[in-house]
Amino acid sequence: MTAPAATKSPVAGDRAPDFTADSTSGQPVTLSSFQGRKRVLLAFFPLAFTSTCTAEMCDFSADFDQFSSRDVEVLPISVDSVPTLREFKAKHQLRVDLLSDFRRDISRAYGVLLADKFFSARAYFLVGLNGKIEWAHVETNPSQKRSNLEIMEQIAAVPA
Repeated sequence: MTAPAATKSPVAGDRAPDFTADSTSGQPVTLSSFQGRKRVLLAFFPLAFTSTCTAEMCDFSADFDQFSSRDVEVLPISVDSVPTLREFKAKHQLRVDLLSDFRRDISRAYGVLLADKFFSARAYFLVGLNGKIEWAHVETNPSQKRSNLEIMEQIAAVPA
């Protein structure tokens, strides 16, 4: 097991660190642009084309409409480059746009960068309409992931 970088991960009640990231849509995405409009699920994943990450992204795509019906924007984030993420998205016909944290600034800001591996831990942060974290979970083992059922339960537990 590898410990995340020294930066502490935000917890429920903390303001979510804002960021702008390049995405597979071709447009940069800024977290604060969703404030007051939609809740956001930030889903950090270690690397595209790995088994757990592929299963997780395919699950997000399969349940895209369930997240959307709850006014939750799913923003998966990895340290992969945008071209790599575009290829990954196309290969698996993903419905979610993927964000690139190629410089690792977002992973550092959220305290999930595994410094010795130089990719992020698998982690989830539900950001409310007010820009504050409503739920956070960082996996101790990057090969583990939360099920969408559990994530949906966490979304339902905190009224929008």
